[in-house]
Amino acid sequence: MSNNRGRGLQANALGTFDTVVMAIAGSAPAYSLAATTAVLVGAVGLGSPAALLWCAIPMLGIALAFSYLGRIDVNAGASYSWVGRTLHPFLGFVSGWALVVSATIFMVAGSLPAGSMTLSLFDAGLADNVALSTVVGAAWFLIMLAVVLGGARLTVRAQLLMSGIELAVLLLFAVLALFHTNTARTFDWSWLGFSHFDGVSGFASGALIAAFYYWGWDVTSNLSEETRNSRRTTGLAGLIGVGIVFALFEVFTIAVNVILSADQIAANDANVLGVLGEQIWPGWGGKLLIVAVMLSTIATLETTLIQVTRSLFAMGRDRTMPTALGRVHRTWNTPHVAIGVVGAVALTLFIASNALGSVGEILSDAISAIGLQIAVYYGLAGLAVVVAYRKTLFRSAGNFLLGGLWPLCGALFMFWIFVESLGQLSSAAIAIGIGGLAVGLIPMLWYWKQGSDYYRPARLDATRTVAADWVPDDHATVHAQAYEGLPTDF
Repeated sequence: MSNNRGRGLQANALGTFDTVVMAIAGSAPAYSLAATTAVLVGAVGLGSPAALLWCAIPMLGIALAFSYLGRIDVNAGASYSWVGRTLHPFLGFVSGWALVVSATIFMVAGSLPAGSMTLSLFDAGLADNVALSTVVGAAWFLIMLAVVLGGARLTVRAQLLMSGIELAVLLLFAVLALFHTNTARTFDWSWLGFSHFDGVSGFASGALIAAFYYWGWDVTSNLSEETRNSRRTTGLAGLIGVGIVFALFEVFTIAVNVILSADQIAANDANVLGVLGEQIWPGWGGKLLIVAVMLSTIATLETTLIQVTRSLFAMGRDRTMPTALGRVHRTWNTPHVAIGVVGAVALTLFIASNALGSVGEILSDAISAIGLQIAVYYGLAGLAVVVAYRKTLFRSAGNFLLGGLWPLCGALFMFWIFVESLGQLSSAAIAIGIGGLAVGLIPMLWYWKQGSDYYRPARLDATRTVAADWVPDDHATVHAQAYEGLPTDF
């Protein structure tokens, strides 16, 4: 039977395995390690493994929140819909806008390393050439834009190829690192404690950067309308994805601190993983890990494009942004207008990035800014699940812990690192992070005055939700019925 719904996204395009791969690719283990390790080590030194460990615990709480919320509201907008229907529509819009802005910033933060890594395969001296890296990165971005435009099935096939090679290379070097003997220092269990942080504010700044490492697994929720048995699959895939990338992050961050000196890490802020590979396997190691990073970067550009375009699609469908963004191509079943708009904006940012400095400087400010926005929309989702499940939390210990206490602690942690880190970040990072969120007030207030039904939602309540394993053909109609308070009989 054809899955072409004409007006909707392509249903049942992804299975469980596909969705797990998308979750891992969304967090981009090789890219995150290459682009962020020097930033994290620069902020907290040998406390970098601890920052990743202690951020993983509340991050799992947020993953649980997405899992529980996804069971009762299948929506490509994910937290944009959930927060709007539980806490307040204004907060829901801010949540969706935070994802849109952070993903758009990442188009620059991700595409530059993609170009840089590609160039370094041919000539290491070209890797820090911002202009040339921008051109090559933009080319990769346009290729991924075309893949995402081509539909969910094409997107998954490309992702399986890229992420499969990336994970195989990472697992190989994880094993080789265990047997490497030429080290700069010896591992100490204190690296997983709090002794290496410069007080509470130092821990907060490290945790904010660590949040960027994990960010992206929630692409599974944005793909919920295109996933089989999505009420169960998307949340489970997100949890599995967080667990797998946590293990990879810890192994490689410890390996970097053990094998490389502080000077080596600082001098190679945009290519730490390549230097690590050269130390572990001289001659071939550096290039193999550069290939892994390049594929990881390109793969996460794809998942980020999915997140931002599906979020804009949901906003356009709800008339909280221009309605054209909610249009779906009749052949490919993709939000082609949203994809085109994102492509145009990202290319403009590519051009502007040439005036901002080196690749490393751009990455440092962008990562911190994105961390602020991640903290906002993850934190709001953690609160939303408690409100949505408030009537069922005390029915069992599992409900209380997994659907209430753990997500709530995750939310409070996200808000805490947001506030604490403001005093530690550069003015550029704060301007990008907070300024990007503030811009969203303009469309929010405009479409609120225009009378969008999104601002008159039917409250999301777990006790009143009808279980469903598939999305109806005309999801937009069902979505509108929900806002009018009508039952959605699947």
